[in-house]
Amino acid sequence: MNVTIDLPPWAVRENANLPATIESVEDRMRAVIRFSQLNVQHQTGGPFAAGVFEKESGKPVLIGVNRVMPLGISSAHAEIVTLMLAQAKVGSFDLGAEGLPEHQLVISAQPCAMCYGSIPWSGVRSIVIAASSQQVESIAGFDEGAVHPQWKEELGRRGIEVTENVLADEACKVLQAFVDSGQAVYNAKTVLKDR
Repeated sequence: MNVTIDLPPWAVRENANLPATIESVEDRMRAVIRFSQLNVQHQTGGPFAAGVFEKESGKPVLIGVNRVMPLGISSAHAEIVTLMLAQAKVGSFDLGAEGLPEHQLVISAQPCAMCYGSIPWSGVRSIVIAASSQQVESIAGFDEGAVHPQWKEELGRRGIEVTENVLADEACKVLQAFVDSGQAVYNAKTVLKDR
């Protein structure tokens, strides 16, 4: 048996057309949010995207998108897909390996519980986030899961810088467009219970 994690054809073309460098964090986020918007428009996954960039130069390694529904794989969130494909492209499971430039993960929404767990293992040295998990849950109804209450501090303890609320309003517009499109919110059949 095997599993293939891939990007839709439009995302492959868009990656090929990215500029050689994207210098500002805001412009990196604009590119990532554009991919999330295109993912909704093409109906090729959920309203989320992530990009791996060389932190200092701004060279894009890869921008990926959520592929849960098309691939039938619950873990094919944008961060997971992007990190896996970027690591394959770079040729290392560790994006912080000796000899590599520092890498930054730019995400259209705060990582869910699963994606949060993948960040320390990936080797990235910083993350940049647009929409908060509260915005994701309130606008689109996704269950983001239980994340450590001091998640930012925990990443900081591991040498990973966190920047939040970069173009959050633009990311929220994509979440609303997803809801308006009538596409499925693909939470598993879980029930949240009050304690």
